[in-house]
Amino acid sequence: MPSKKTEAEPKVAQPPAVSLLFQAPDLPTPEVDTRSGKLKGETPREKPRQEDQQDSRKRRRTKTPSEQKPEQKSEQKTEQKGADSDGSRSEAKRQRKREPRGDSRRRNTITESEFLARRESVDRKMIVRESHEKVQIGVLEDQILVEHYVAESQSASLIGNIYLGKVQNVLPSMEAAFVDIGKGRNAVLYSGEVDWDAAETGNQPRKIELALKTGDKVLVQVTKDPVGQKGARLTSQISLPGRYLVYVPGGNMNGISRKLPDKERQRLKAILKELLPADAGVIVRTAAEGATEEQLGLDVKRLTEQWQTIGKKSEKGKAPSLLHTESDQLIKIIRDVFNEDFQSMVVQGEKTLASVTDYLESVAPELKQRLSVHKSNEDIFDHFRIGDQINKALERKVYLPSGGSLVIDRTEAMTVVDVNTGKFIGSGGNLEETVTKNNLEAAEELVRQLRLRDIGGIVVVDFIDMTLESNREQVQRRLMECLSRDRTKHQVAEVTSLGLIQMTRKKLGVGLLETFGEVCECCGGRGMTIHDDQKYKTESKPKKTKPEPKKIVDPEKAKELGSVVNRIHDAAAGDEPEGSVQPESKDVLDKVLDSLPEPAESKPKKPRRRRVTSKQTSPNVDQ
Repeated sequence: MPSKKTEAEPKVAQPPAVSLLFQAPDLPTPEVDTRSGKLKGETPREKPRQEDQQDSRKRRRTKTPSEQKPEQKSEQKTEQKGADSDGSRSEAKRQRKREPRGDSRRRNTITESEFLARRESVDRKMIVRESHEKVQIGVLEDQILVEHYVAESQSASLIGNIYLGKVQNVLPSMEAAFVDIGKGRNAVLYSGEVDWDAAETGNQPRKIELALKTGDKVLVQVTKDPVGQKGARLTSQISLPGRYLVYVPGGNMNGISRKLPDKERQRLKAILKELLPADAGVIVRTAAEGATEEQLGLDVKRLTEQWQTIGKKSEKGKAPSLLHTESDQLIKIIRDVFNEDFQSMVVQGEKTLASVTDYLESVAPELKQRLSVHKSNEDIFDHFRIGDQINKALERKVYLPSGGSLVIDRTEAMTVVDVNTGKFIGSGGNLEETVTKNNLEAAEELVRQLRLRDIGGIVVVDFIDMTLESNREQVQRRLMECLSRDRTKHQVAEVTSLGLIQMTRKKLGVGLLETFGEVCECCGGRGMTIHDDQKYKTESKPKKTKPEPKKIVDPEKAKELGSVVNRIHDAAAGDEPEGSVQPESKDVLDKVLDSLPEPAESKPKKPRRRRVTSKQTSPNVDQ
């Protein structure tokens, strides 16, 4: 096909270039701030928020499993394995390292309503038994023994006694002074127990060598009994305990028990402002809850007169001398322990009953109606099963109701408690749930053992490792709730990085183990004896020698047997003389059989069982 000719397009003429000029308007001159060096009205640039940064990080594309490196895949697998074994010890250690240190310092406090509800829901009884020259007191909570006291007439305690002592020696390097109180062994008065308000030191620093000198008379009170080679502990800050409060002569500070509610604290504070003298202070006890103004006034009046009597004796007396004796140990325990929280007190013994009745009539008549007498011939401790619980508390290992156990070891520096699951395997759930239940039960039993054994000093508890922080807080909270029933001063520290709970507890008197036991003379309380020769576990044991067989035939029977044998031999040979009388053969045979030892009884052999194999066919029924 012929190609079509295209027509030439006409050329368009381009317009000429035009230059445009623009003139900017006049701008105001900027004003600069002389202090900051920036323009006025300029706002600082805002920093990007952390949320925006996190969003930008999230927007980044995540790699697919095919794009990931083999090292990252292996790390994900190990993390999944650790997540599957939540209750394992290794996972617990990893989580402790990941957790910040500040989270472990959070402490859960118990509200007053929770404390009062938990305290009132317990059925408390006090059991008093009189036996010979000793009085035993047991405190039951829901029929379980939680505290035990022994009041002996021979070994009376010195705690609370007030003496006029004589300073024997002052040791500035130890910040202590040794004081003679007339008990043979000198007692110790430390610098922190000196009443510096009464000491005349002027503007000089508080040093014990400036307050006391050898030969000075000093008014002191015993705070701790002598133990072993240590003397008694003293204080010059005198305090007289009463039913509802503790009277502190010369003290300016007034304190109220923290266990009381806020409204009750305010009410007691208003009453004491009118009753107290200007030169004295008091510490209100928990037993003062609900006490009337008349009851508090009688307590203050009695203690004030008691202090005035002690002051008159100290002015006229010679050192060393006893100025005031604390009440009987039985009365002291009832005064400090027995209060409105107890439903009843059961007493066995006429003498003890009379002393307790007189004290309640004079000090707390409202509690007298809760006193009862055990009239049965059965021992009161056997009736309430207190003896069995004491025997179990003296053992090293304590078994929990669910099957777990506590192992309590006492050392010179502290008491160590180990928690074990034992036979407790849980009821469904996982390992974390099983361990938590065991730890909660162990926390309750631990507090009971501390109160019953009267364990003091540093206590370290090794609970079973728990992974979740909520479970650890739950166990610590349960421990604090149970300790709220303990009237002894205690303090619980934070959980360590190893999962241990540390706490301190003040020791009141002689422990349960020291009351019913004594140190072994052979091992000295160590639990093992030391030999001069080195012992090895693989040492060969001495071989047992076989016992010698007993002689059945006596010498006389041997001679008779020998003569019978000779006769048998002669009769068989035909050498018997004619005139001799021959015994019957039957009699000779009986004598020989009687002289022989009886054979040992052989055990009947068991019939051998036939082994059934696959080759044996079943019996034919038709045959």
